[in-house]
Amino acid sequence: MTLSHKASAWRKSSYSSQETNCVEVGRIGDGAAVRDTKDRGLGYFTADRQQWQAFLDAVKTDRFE
Repeated sequence: MTLSHKASAWRKSSYSSQETNCVEVGRIGDGAAVRDTKDRGLGYFTADRQQWQAFLDAVKTDRFE
């Protein structure tokens, strides 16, 4: 994914706790960006649309349990 786009529309995960384990997801191009809510200055990682959809499918089907 080209990083010529800036991530925007950040949202905190509804699964994040109040104090710890907080992540935010934003849009970048036609994919997603993920960052640590507590330390936004560290930057973010990106996933294209296909990678992000594969991740969401894995979460929804409990493949990480």
